[in-house]
Amino acid sequence: MYKRNQIFAAACIGLLLFGIMLITLGSILPSLTVKFRMNELSSGKLVSLLPIGIIAGSLVFGPVADRYGYKMMFIITTLLMMVAFEGLAFADSLFLLQVSIFVLGFAGGIINGATNAVVSDISEEDKGANLSLLGAFFGIGALGMPLLLSILSKRFEYPSILSSVGLLMSLTVIYFVAIKFPIAKHAQGFPLKQGIKLLREPALLLTSFFLFFQSGAESLINNWATTFLQNDLKLPAKDALFALSCYLGGLTIARLLLGKLLKKISSFRIMIISLLLAVAGGVSLLYSSSYSYVLAGLITIGAGFAAGFPVILGYIGQIYSSLSGTAFSIAFVIALTGNALINYFFGIISNEYGTKQLPVLLLSVIACLFILILWIRQNISSKIKI
Repeated sequence: MYKRNQIFAAACIGLLLFGIMLITLGSILPSLTVKFRMNELSSGKLVSLLPIGIIAGSLVFGPVADRYGYKMMFIITTLLMMVAFEGLAFADSLFLLQVSIFVLGFAGGIINGATNAVVSDISEEDKGANLSLLGAFFGIGALGMPLLLSILSKRFEYPSILSSVGLLMSLTVIYFVAIKFPIAKHAQGFPLKQGIKLLREPALLLTSFFLFFQSGAESLINNWATTFLQNDLKLPAKDALFALSCYLGGLTIARLLLGKLLKKISSFRIMIISLLLAVAGGVSLLYSSSYSYVLAGLITIGAGFAAGFPVILGYIGQIYSSLSGTAFSIAFVIALTGNALINYFFGIISNEYGTKQLPVLLLSVIACLFILILWIRQNISSKIKI
């Protein structure tokens, strides 16, 4: 028998590693550009390998988890991340660098999905609350890696820092080996027909398309906020980066609070309040006249976006508990597709009209989220309590 606290700790460690992984490439990209003498087009192609790898990993993890369980997945994925970090640190050719980035994304996609799925599986009640607490560790990892690089880069080159982080991951592998994980749900064989039928499930498609827009909204801030702040609000790069950190801080703190609030307040009410907060933050960005308004807006947006993934994944985990891994795979692939498409769409908009349209598109996406959460409530309220 596994111990629930040990599994939850393992999942938190895994999502912390995902947060570190997701932010690392952007943090060292200027150094990689200089080392490999890349132009903007080459850098863009290089960065695109990360989300491609994440989508591939997200597609794979669910059926594998349902068939074989989580233990070997956690172990192998962390080992792949270790190898990829060493590759990022010491790659002496562009091909090896490209392979390392793809492997990092692939491993990250698996660990992101597996951590959320296993927490859903071990949470008989309060799935959304536990997933919120788990999600806070993504924020800790995403905030911690740039801070670590900024502090240590004064004394060490980035390859030494990345290599050390990669080696430290071996400690997590030892922990994963030492503990017992839940057994596979379908150890005798994966029910392929049932898995395929999930693609026609209205409840799964509705919740997944909520995550399509949720992921797109979050990525608009992650990928475009600093450019918007520097180009349109004329803020220095240092202030723009600090503002983005405030957004991540608001997201992380709100998820920690949601771990308790979701046990006392209905998840639907939490979602409505969260989306209203996101609207308030978007309006603050749209009409921002000072740096303090910018910071307040981004913190509010971060708090508003905190509930989306934990609550919706909690719904999916409750409805499709017998094939939770596969259901989560479908949801994450659709969410990541939204991430890519909405970013691409804003790239076209910003090329024509400038990045000043960021708050407008953000508010439009949030409006879609409002419509979808009402539709989801109507569709799944007969299946689970929301």
